[in-house]
Amino acid sequence: QVQLVESGGGSVQAGGSLRLSCATSGYTYSSHCMGWFRQAPGKEREGVAAIDSDGSTSYADSVKGRFTISKDNAKNTLYLQMNSLKPEDTAMYYCAASSYPLCVFGGTWSDRNEYNYWGQGTQVTVSS
Repeated sequence: QVQLVESGGGSVQAGGSLRLSCATSGYTYSSHCMGWFRQAPGKEREGVAAIDSDGSTSYADSVKGRFTISKDNAKNTLYLQMNSLKPEDTAMYYCAASSYPLCVFGGTWSDRNEYNYWGQGTQVTVSS
């Protein structure tokens, strides 16, 4: 049984940092595309960042230069380092896993329909 468990969310002031973690089990973690998504109240879930099986990364324009996605294959854990946080980053953040090794789905990496497994989410709140 595949399980993704996020942690590391919390409340911070604008300009602060957080690091999210996603522990995986029951899954060949290192061989698949993994991603982070977020959903703010009243908005659709959107892609934040993704990382291929070979380590190539992709980011939403809104987080480029501030967020970094990485993974530790030995620990089966995905990370999202978030710096220079803004109030508009406030959302529930979800870890997701695809059945494919590369995060290329019809020209985009952020099609959430291509991610088969999801965590329960961790809340990030950024105050001004």
